[in-house]
Amino acid sequence: MQVPWTQTADDNRPFLIVSVALIVLAWIALLVWGMSPWARYLSHDAVDLILHGSGVWVAGLFVGGWTLMVIAMMLPASLPLILLFRRMTVRHADRGILLGMLIGGYLVVWVAFGVAVHAADLGIHQVAAATTFLTAHPWVLVAGIFAVAGGYQFTEMKYRCLDKCRSPMSFITSYWRGSAEWRNSLTLGIHHGIFCVGCCWSLMLLMFAVGHGNLGWMLVLGVVMGAEKNLKKGRALAKPLGIGLLIGAGLIAGTGILHG
Repeated sequence: MQVPWTQTADDNRPFLIVSVALIVLAWIALLVWGMSPWARYLSHDAVDLILHGSGVWVAGLFVGGWTLMVIAMMLPASLPLILLFRRMTVRHADRGILLGMLIGGYLVVWVAFGVAVHAADLGIHQVAAATTFLTAHPWVLVAGIFAVAGGYQFTEMKYRCLDKCRSPMSFITSYWRGSAEWRNSLTLGIHHGIFCVGCCWSLMLLMFAVGHGNLGWMLVLGVVMGAEKNLKKGRALAKPLGIGLLIGAGLIAGTGILHG
């Protein structure tokens, strides 16, 4: 006889082990990929090739690389919601499909965000290359990214999205209901991805300031975003982090000005 989901916490242990193993494998894959001749497909170079018609396989490599980054950096922060959803659907015969729809919807949003940001990054680099001032003062773009990321930490939108991500139970009950379960699971994943992007997009931009594909920086960002979303006092980290980023922007700008 099946028991209510509230009594099946132990059922999540094997799934949690598999999830952690998947996250570790994603990090290892990124490390190996970053050291290979194919490392350029982890950067905006891939979008440049896609936009110039280099083939579907290039687009596939880019999507694969960005998906690995999302699994490595963002999946750990989303595990509380995923585990809770799995417990809530443990009595469903198609629970595996429901979970897959949830995760799939989440990844689709982040992949779409990755394509958009990489394309914008490529456009910015093209503008910078054609602008004498930006070519001579590349620190302006780096300082600008730090300033944007720091300023966003104080916005209402940041806190609204962060609060949504920090309340998995209320989030699930708001977007997932009994009817049309496959569609609702996908919708839940998409909404979770949207709020996750809304919470973390500015911090993800920092990768473009310090070097895309830098695993050390990715690890730091992943830990910071996970702490914001899951620690008991994680919400209180937003403003100090914003202050630190704004100070960083000022230091980068000051150093750039001093060195001409």
